[in-house]
Amino acid sequence: MNNNRIKVTIEDQIAHVCLSRPDKHNALDIKMFQAIDNTIRKLKKNRDIRAVIVSGTGQDFCTGLDIKSVMRSPLNAIKLLFKWLPWRANLAQRVSTGWRDLPMPVIMAITGRCWGGGLQIALGADFRIAHPESSLAIMEAKWGLIPDMGGTLALRTLLNQDTAKKLAMTGEEISAGQALALGLIMDVDEQPLEKAKQLATEICRQSPDAVSAVKRLYNKSWWSGPGAALARESAYQLRVLAGKNQKIKTFNQTHDKEVQKDFTARGQW
Repeated sequence: MNNNRIKVTIEDQIAHVCLSRPDKHNALDIKMFQAIDNTIRKLKKNRDIRAVIVSGTGQDFCTGLDIKSVMRSPLNAIKLLFKWLPWRANLAQRVSTGWRDLPMPVIMAITGRCWGGGLQIALGADFRIAHPESSLAIMEAKWGLIPDMGGTLALRTLLNQDTAKKLAMTGEEISAGQALALGLIMDVDEQPLEKAKQLATEICRQSPDAVSAVKRLYNKSWWSGPGAALARESAYQLRVLAGKNQKIKTFNQTHDKEVQKDFTARGQW
């Protein structure tokens, strides 16, 4: 799955995806867009993967669009923006929204600069962990553009509307600490990649059916009406209960002495 833009390794059912263009600070050219899109498609087909971690090679996660490279040919803009149906994602949007479509959770480990398209990519994940010295920015305003890579889907659940507008209209750079206070990221850690691995390992101990169902439930129900949300809860729960992974999880829990002791202490055993 490796190429000259993306490196992927799989260990203990965790896929490690590295943006690999460090000489350009992992800036997004057409090949990088295509490599991310292809990687997401391949990960989606691999049913053995239980979690995905995305990081950047070198000092920066991703500094955004490689303007010089992308604007070199009008054909590049067509490749990025073309779509058959207005409500479907184009190539530029799939590098963000594609992570949301994966059945397994995705964790972004952010170091250095996470600007523009880099932040749009990170917003597609379920979790974002950043180094204390990293910075984040919706940088498109600096180029007289709007953020059009699908990050809006996440921003509407993470930020107040006025805060999102301010960041998008000004292109302001914010620190990891500021991003944490705003709710744009989940955690700040000196070793974001190691923290991401710890979280992925913990998730891998759970039923993959339940984890996948929670991701779908929350992504689809966060802004839906209460009736639709309740209906999804019931439908997904029945599907999980009917699956073999739930039976395996229940068996393991009921035969785990530490779990039994904890449940007894809480009067649940």
